[in-house]
Amino acid sequence: MEFTMKDVGFFTETSYGKLDVAGDEAYGFRPYQLLVSSVAVCSGGVLRKILEKQRIDVEDIKINAEAERVEEEANRVSKISVHFTITGKGLKEEKIQKAMELTRKNCSMVQSVKDSIEIEETFTLVQA
Repeated sequence: MEFTMKDVGFFTETSYGKLDVAGDEAYGFRPYQLLVSSVAVCSGGVLRKILEKQRIDVEDIKINAEAERVEEEANRVSKISVHFTITGKGLKEEKIQKAMELTRKNCSMVQSVKDSIEIEETFTLVQA
């Protein structure tokens, strides 16, 4: 990826569109937001594939992701909490828990940051 400087922050052009990144949210995504989004959506995508392969009937997955930051250490991200709300028919907690464990092992973003950022993954099941 190539980034070009603008008045505030940087941007890149991708096949999907323009991505603006800046320290000020008024001018683009903040870098920590992209980090949190990468972890959350990678996990969600892997979880979705695993559930599909296991033929578990999922109608929707919503993801809520929050970051904890350490102000004294350059405001670094110390923890990312990812909560999945999974809606479907006949969902069983034990099967979803096993799928979550596989998700953690197979999500490249989680694996990339696991030794420097605590990742907490939880879920709620909603029977459709």
